[in-house]
Amino acid sequence: MEVTSDWRSFEEARAAIGRIVPYRTTAAELKALGLDPYATANVQLLTYSDILLRFPLSGTMPLERLDRGLRECLEAGRECQGFYVSVRETKRDRIGNFWLDALSFRRVTDVQGWSFNALVLVVGGKVVYVIHGGQPLIREQEISRQPLGPLQGWGEALSGAFR
Repeated sequence: MEVTSDWRSFEEARAAIGRIVPYRTTAAELKALGLDPYATANVQLLTYSDILLRFPLSGTMPLERLDRGLRECLEAGRECQGFYVSVRETKRDRIGNFWLDALSFRRVTDVQGWSFNALVLVVGGKVVYVIHGGQPLIREQEISRQPLGPLQGWGEALSGAFR
């Protein structure tokens, strides 16, 4: 699966988000960096309620202990706007025995790639909070087995025909 992005690697994405400086970068500069939900795919515009859902506060955590920018966003209410970026690029390659795969007995797929996500909070036209994460290296192997191969689904199809 590939999610469209200008970034070709985890490092490129991290470097782009790293150029955002809280209390210096403006909302207009975010657009220049490619964080415009109206022009860039995979940038989600978050409302204040979306932000609250991401940071549920309990009575045990005093507001004063939060990061300054996050606290300002939560105190600003509807004046706070968020941008959530989620990019994933993976490459899938089938490996293993050709005949077992072609006849659906056993399929093995190698999955390799990366994923990146970032959250940017803006209050009064200035970025106040930035955080990012993701998975710099994805390596997985998917294995599906069907002991009856191409006949595996026939039982369900035939049972429906006799009802």
